[in-house]
Amino acid sequence: MDKLQEACGIIGISAGGENGGGLVSKLYMGLISIQHRGQEGAGIAFAKDGAVHCYKNKGLVSEVFNEQILSLISGEMYLGHVMYSGSQDKYAISAQPYVVNYKRGSLASAFNGALANAAELRDEMENGGTVFSTSSDCELAAVLVAKHDKGDIASAVQKVCGLLKGGYAMTFMTGKAMVGVRDPYGIRPLCIGTVDGRLALASESCAFDMMEGAFIRDVAPGEIVTLYNGEIRSVYAQKPKSGERAGCIFEYVYFANPDSILDGKSVYQCRERAGYILAQESPAEADIVIGAPDSGSPAALGFSLCSGIPYTIGLIKNKYVGRTFIQPTQTQREMSVRIKLNPIRPVLEGKRIVLVDDSIVRGTTMRYLIAAIRRAGALEVHLRISSPPVLHSCRFGVDTPDANDLIAKNMTTREVCESLGADSLAYISTEGMLKSLEVCGGENFGFCKGCFTGEYPNMDLQEYEQILL
Repeated sequence: MDKLQEACGIIGISAGGENGGGLVSKLYMGLISIQHRGQEGAGIAFAKDGAVHCYKNKGLVSEVFNEQILSLISGEMYLGHVMYSGSQDKYAISAQPYVVNYKRGSLASAFNGALANAAELRDEMENGGTVFSTSSDCELAAVLVAKHDKGDIASAVQKVCGLLKGGYAMTFMTGKAMVGVRDPYGIRPLCIGTVDGRLALASESCAFDMMEGAFIRDVAPGEIVTLYNGEIRSVYAQKPKSGERAGCIFEYVYFANPDSILDGKSVYQCRERAGYILAQESPAEADIVIGAPDSGSPAALGFSLCSGIPYTIGLIKNKYVGRTFIQPTQTQREMSVRIKLNPIRPVLEGKRIVLVDDSIVRGTTMRYLIAAIRRAGALEVHLRISSPPVLHSCRFGVDTPDANDLIAKNMTTREVCESLGADSLAYISTEGMLKSLEVCGGENFGFCKGCFTGEYPNMDLQEYEQILL
């Protein structure tokens, strides 16, 4: 689909508590609940009798794991992962978790994000004789932690984090302990909860709901948490300076599931509020408001609540179509959209429509949707977007098209509107987007808005190329 794509999702379940024979099944369901974070590969590592084993492959969670395979996965701890591989590492060996066998035993790692200085670190290690099997940042982090492990895995992670630059959330599992960490800016998410009485880590709180567990709190930016014997031990790699926190704002715009709570904020409420503010900033005269399924629906409802224009469902999404968002040509991408989305003619015919979506990247999807809505008999189509124009590539693990493919980078708003075939087009302002986050609970803190403004956290990144999973 024509969206920015998240890099990965992580779930780890530590030792302790009661198993009851259902932990693997719950982990499986948890991975499905964060499938939106990665659809190219999936894996589960498990610790048994002090050793770490892993099964992983390309594909969706339901494609990688069946009942027979799950019946063979049994241990004291579990680390699961879903992967979106972007433009590289599309082979099964690059699926995660990644397992390293070294002097002190076995270590599994799961990674979300991107290391801006990965090339520099990799070159240094390869010059010292290290051989890598993949080009992934996950393997690099695992090998670095194994190299620095002197008997305390948390201390090794702490030392390694001092070497890393970028946005990341990582989880490491040995035969005895589980460790999770977020980068000092909190760019990528990670939270703590419980599953069947065991402490656990997950990229999003919705995973705990699916696993019939409970959310406890977010891992703080720069925090390293060790889950051991039912206790949470916390140290810091480094704390960001005041005002330097920079959570990825696109988590709230599109990446995260709407039923998740990220850093104290309801994702659904943030999206609905963005639509409300969008209606205040850029009203439209219309008969109905519809959302582009499914990500545009909360903002469309907010637009309706503010404007008083009735909200309805005007597009139906085919839920039984396989993965189609990674397509090499525009013709194939357009065909994928046609298969996935279909307008409801009796709802749209003879109506002036406000169509709300969360973002525009290439414009492929939106161009087809507007044409399809017109073919269904709509009189007018007024496009409203609940995020600012996407103008820049991401440096922290989000698969962003080349700048030449970003429609808003190369056209004015008027030109984009004409290209997409809309009667009018308006984006929420950056100030409006930030306001929508401020009123939705939780702590008010800084965000990375680089994809909209080109302003990234100050990590001395200008010397590095963009490196994605």
